[in-house]
Amino acid sequence: MDSSYGLDLNKPLYDGRYSWFDHSKFGGTVYEPKPNDPSTRTTDPIVTGTSVLAVKYKGGVAIAADTLLSYGSLARFRDIRRIHKLNEHTIIGSSGEYSDFQYITRMLDDVVTDNHIADNNLQPMDPKSIFSYLSRVMYQRRNKQDPLYNNIVVAGYRNGESFLGSVDLLGTHYQDDHIATGFGDHIARPLLRNAYKPDLTKEEAVKLLEKCLTVLFYRDARAYYRVQICTIGEDGVNIAEPQVLQTDWSVGNVTYGYDGRRTALPQA
Repeated sequence: MDSSYGLDLNKPLYDGRYSWFDHSKFGGTVYEPKPNDPSTRTTDPIVTGTSVLAVKYKGGVAIAADTLLSYGSLARFRDIRRIHKLNEHTIIGSSGEYSDFQYITRMLDDVVTDNHIADNNLQPMDPKSIFSYLSRVMYQRRNKQDPLYNNIVVAGYRNGESFLGSVDLLGTHYQDDHIATGFGDHIARPLLRNAYKPDLTKEEAVKLLEKCLTVLFYRDARAYYRVQICTIGEDGVNIAEPQVLQTDWSVGNVTYGYDGRRTALPQA
């Protein structure tokens, strides 16, 4: 073959940098990453939120999360909302890296808006479509070795049907009557499983989530007592303001430390 094409058949076609291709003939150069270049991939979550809980009730879905973001193990940001409304039929909640969740919400907001314009608002995106789209995005990012470090809960209600699904950073997705992410999948999920029933009322669902969040606050070092419980159902979307859990630490007066000494609570 004519060497003017810059191709030598005695060399491998690809050595990691396309060295066989003479970029200078086309006004380009071979880019070689430098040690001081910034990282463009998330290799480790930095600012994270813990569990998201959700349960179906008769006529809708309730979803809950606390308002804490932890910088490593530091309780850094204590008034951050991790539940987001996409449209009148769908809300999402996220545990994991918050910056990735911000990216996801902006992306889905754009998708919902584009669909709204293209369809002249005749057929808004339903929860199943949004869930399917998000699952494909998460799986594609995983295949690019650049995952979004989140576990997303998608809750919705449309045409008299409740929807509840979860998708993680690998693109693994499933639907269920109750869902818990993060540490809540170990601590709160058994409570949800034992208390769930198909005819659960809205008030019972909210009380159940409050109970689960209280247990998580006792047991999860990354949980917080300020929580947000939202619902979506026959009466529309209700993005509630954060509330403070009613907790009881009086049991601390009768507990003992590892050294055998009694643990005394500070007096007010």
